[in-house]
Amino acid sequence: MSCDDWDNGIEGEVLLYVYDMTKGLASSLSDLVLGRHIDGIWHTGIVVHGREFFYGGAGIESCHPGGTVLGQPDKVLKLGATEVPYSLVLEYIFGLGESTYRPGTYDLFRHNCNNFSNEVATFLTGKCIPEIGRAHV
Repeated sequence: MSCDDWDNGIEGEVLLYVYDMTKGLASSLSDLVLGRHIDGIWHTGIVVHGREFFYGGAGIESCHPGGTVLGQPDKVLKLGATEVPYSLVLEYIFGLGESTYRPGTYDLFRHNCNNFSNEVATFLTGKCIPEIGRAHV
């Protein structure tokens, strides 16, 4: 990721991109398979300054919004605005990538993309992500 990759999004707007990793199958089959209904198995990413940041087994990654292997998000939630400049966002994200969210530290239930999104959203806006982005199986 480099500053050359920056795309002029709406300056300061912070979005939560929410993806159902099952593409609707969890909602359709969860009652039968699990004995209870779940709407989806959620992956989240934070979009700020025209970049999407997300966390997985390879560590923290970045792309143009909606450019993950999951395609376009199922939901886009506005989290608020930030006055944190792009350079400081990068410094913060790189710091997380060298400490808390290193490659190989991902755990589906305890240390995942939703924890990362929540931490970054709190840093940028002072608010947690909505419950939909924190729900687990």
